[in-house]
Amino acid sequence: MAEQLAGLADDRALLGRTSTAERVSDILRSRIAEGFFPPGTRLSEDSIGGALGVSRNTLREAFRLLTHERLLVHELNRGVFVRVLAVEDVEDIYRTRRLVECAVVRGLGAPPYALEGPAAAVEEGVTAAEQGDWKVVGTANIHFHRELVALAGSDRTDELMRSVFAELRLAFHLVDDPRRLHEPYLARNRQILRALEAGERGEAEQLLAVYLEDSLERVVEAYRRRVGADG
Repeated sequence: MAEQLAGLADDRALLGRTSTAERVSDILRSRIAEGFFPPGTRLSEDSIGGALGVSRNTLREAFRLLTHERLLVHELNRGVFVRVLAVEDVEDIYRTRRLVECAVVRGLGAPPYALEGPAAAVEEGVTAAEQGDWKVVGTANIHFHRELVALAGSDRTDELMRSVFAELRLAFHLVDDPRRLHEPYLARNRQILRALEAGERGEAEQLLAVYLEDSLERVVEAYRRRVGADG
C-alpha cells in the first residue's frame, strides 16, 4: 500500500486549485485500471485523502462515483474495497465490448484513418513483451482498444468505455498466467491495425469480433480457475 500511496502523492499536482470529486475519481479510476489497486484492496480514507490532499467529503463523493461505475464496493462496517468481479460480470463486459468496438470499426467511413494512437499502443505492447513485463502488456492491450474506440470521435463513447476497460482490468488482475493470456494478442492487435491501415474496415471488424470471442473464452477460463483455487 505504501508504494501505491506514493504514486497517488505524485498525482496530487493534477488536482490543481480546482480539486473536485470528479478529478479525484479520475485519478483513482486510472490507478485501478493500471493495476495499482488490485481487486479486494481496501481503500483507506485517511491514507488516500492524505496522499491527494483532499477532504474526507471530497474523497467519499469520489468513492460514491466509482461505486456507481462498479469499480468499488462499500461493505457495511468494513469500508470501501476495489470490486472483485464475478464471471457474469466478465461476460457482460465482453458483450459490451463487442457491441461498441465492432460498431466503431464498422462506422469508420472511408479511409485513411487516424491510426497514430492504435499504432503507438501496439508498439507499447511489443516493447513491454521484450522486457518480459506482462502486466504492462495487458495495459498496452487495453490502450489499443481504447484508441480503437477513440476513432469514433465521440466523447460519450469514450466515457462509457473508460469505465468498461477499467472493469476489464479488474478481471485481468485475477489471471494467474498473464503471459499466456496477453501474448497471443500482440500479433492480433497488429493484424487489426494493418487491416485498418489498408482501409479494410470489414476485415478489421471480422478480426476484432473473433478476437473478442477468443479473449472472452481465455479470460473466463483463467478466471474460473483462479476463483476456484481461491475458493
